[in-house]
Amino acid sequence: MVFGQIVIGPAGSGKTTYCNGMAQFLHLIGRKTAVINLDPANDNLPYECAVNIEDLVKLEDVMSQYDLGPNGGLVFCMDYLEKNLDWLQEKLRPLIKDHYLIFDFPGQVELFTLHSNAKNVILEMANKWDYRLTAVHLVDAHLCSDPGKYVSALLVSLSTMLHLELPHINVLSKIDLIESYGKLAFNLDFYTDVQDLSYLQGYLDSDPRSAKYRKLTKELCEVVEDYGLVSFTTLNIQDKESVMDLLRIIDKSNGYVFRGIEGNINEFNKLAAAPTKWDYDRTMAIQEMYMRDDDDVNDSDTPR
Repeated sequence: MVFGQIVIGPAGSGKTTYCNGMAQFLHLIGRKTAVINLDPANDNLPYECAVNIEDLVKLEDVMSQYDLGPNGGLVFCMDYLEKNLDWLQEKLRPLIKDHYLIFDFPGQVELFTLHSNAKNVILEMANKWDYRLTAVHLVDAHLCSDPGKYVSALLVSLSTMLHLELPHINVLSKIDLIESYGKLAFNLDFYTDVQDLSYLQGYLDSDPRSAKYRKLTKELCEVVEDYGLVSFTTLNIQDKESVMDLLRIIDKSNGYVFRGIEGNINEFNKLAAAPTKWDYDRTMAIQEMYMRDDDDVNDSDTPR
């Protein structure tokens, strides 16, 4: 069974840095990992790329040939990828036996809120190829310092969750830099839990740019609260404890933590009902050991 992450988020939210850091962390804990770059605008890759969309289509060529801007070019590239999914499946075939997959997607928000091409690519992998995927949606933590931008981030997060229909984790990235953006109006828990957004109204009214949209903003906040879906976890990609805390949540959401349990409903229920910070390191170390042993047995049974 194939497990992985779909890494998305607005431009500048730290997706490529996240993919690089998470891949290094997974390598250190003994998990074979492959990073797949599906962002044709990603020129400088800090990680070793197992599959690169530029081998299929180049953004610069598309923009030049069809006289498109960067946004239109990205939409075209995603459309082209959707029509050539057999290429992606063939490229992934050597990896799916024993690799954990991280997909680095473009930062164009419209691809994950309005257009269907990227969604169709992801759902093809999840539904037809039977990949167990979690969407990791990164949002720059500096948006918390501006109430208007924070509300926008909430709306984008909610829209993305509804559009993709995947296990979904919203992450405030670059949390280590949040103090440099200025003093927050509320404690960090207010921004991560997304409980009572009415407290933001006073700060929004004090800004002349947003005061005239007071009624609209109030209604939008009520929409977010009525759905009750959006919350955030935090991430400092340089802090291994922060990365491990996020990985625990991801592994539980896509079922990776259950992969070593076969036919034991009691063990399954124990993990399913356990809090996020259960004895994860010991549990996963045992499962990784058993999976490696099974792979070694299967390899030894294979005729040479």
